[in-house]
Amino acid sequence: MSSSTTSGDGAITVHLHPDAFEQSLRQEVADGLTRFPKELSPKWLYDDLGCELFDQITRLPEYYPTRAERKILETRADEIVRLSAADTLIELGSGTSDKTRLLLDAFAGAGRLDRFVALDVAEATLRDAVAKLSVDYSSTEVLGVVGDFNVHLDQLPSGGRRLIAFLGGTVGNLHPDERATFLAAAASTMTPGDTLLLGTDLVKDRRRLVDAYDDAQGVTAAFNLNLLDVLNRELDGDFDRSRFEHVARFDEDGSFIEMRLRSVAEQQVHLASIDLTVEFARGEELRTEISTKFRPGSVRAELTDAGLDPIGQWTDPDDDFALWLARR
Repeated sequence: MSSSTTSGDGAITVHLHPDAFEQSLRQEVADGLTRFPKELSPKWLYDDLGCELFDQITRLPEYYPTRAERKILETRADEIVRLSAADTLIELGSGTSDKTRLLLDAFAGAGRLDRFVALDVAEATLRDAVAKLSVDYSSTEVLGVVGDFNVHLDQLPSGGRRLIAFLGGTVGNLHPDERATFLAAAASTMTPGDTLLLGTDLVKDRRRLVDAYDDAQGVTAAFNLNLLDVLNRELDGDFDRSRFEHVARFDEDGSFIEMRLRSVAEQQVHLASIDLTVEFARGEELRTEISTKFRPGSVRAELTDAGLDPIGQWTDPDDDFALWLARR
C-alpha cells in the first residue's frame, strides 16, 4: 500500500513503508548472515546517517567518481538534455540530488523541465532534498518517491517524455545477474522515446580504486561500520563495532571493489527481533558492497541486451568515469 502527502515542500509518495522495510531487512539478514560467505545488500548502508556519511565521502580527495561525473555533467548536460528530448527527469537513488542540479539547470535553461521525480529509500533525506528543490525550481513539479529501485520501478510516475537518471556508478553495486534484471526492468517500464542516463565507473589503476574506498580520514570505514548500528537499531542486535574493521579490496576476476567488515575476534552476535545468533570466526568477513568497474564494451553490450539503444557516451578528461544515454 502506498501513501501520498503534498505541501509547499513538494509531493511525497511512500511505497517503502516502515513495516515493508523491516520485513525486507529481516529476510535479507536472516539469509545473508547464515550463508557462507556472509553478505548483505549495500542498500542497508543508506539510512539517514549513512546518506550523510556518503555525502561526505563524495567530497574526499580519494573519491574521484563524483568529481569525474560532475565534470561530465558540467560540460555535457545541455547535450544530454537535447538528445533525450525529455520534459521529465527521474532520478533513481537520488540522495541529496546535489549533482542532479546540473541536469535540472540544463533542462530549465532549455525551457523543457515540466517535472522532476526523486526516488530514494531514505525518507528523511528525500524529504529534505525535495523541499529544497521545490523552492529552487519553483516552476517545476517536484515529486519524491520513497522506494527501492529494485522493487518500485513500475510505480514511477508515467506520462511525458522521461529521462531516467541512474548516476554515481550505483549500477555497479549490482551483481551481473542483478544488473541484467534491473536494466531489463527499467527498459520494460520505459515507453518508446524514453531514455536512461547511466553512470559507470571505469577500470583504472588498482591503488586508486582501493584508496577511493578506504580513505585516509576513515569516513568510508565509518560509513561501512554504520551498518552494524543499523542492524542493532532495527533488529535489536548486539554488534560491537570495536570488534569489526573495515576492509576494501579489488577483485580482479569480477572487476569490482568490494567492501567488507572483518571480525577481529571469534565472537557471537545475537539479533533478538529475529531470534538469530550468528557466529563469526576471527578474521571472517561480511561483504557489504561491491562496486563494479566497467570497460565501455561491456556497458554497451549490457544496455543492448536489455533492449536499450546507446545513443551517447561521454567520459571525463581523465577517462575515469563514463555517462551513457540509451533510448528505449
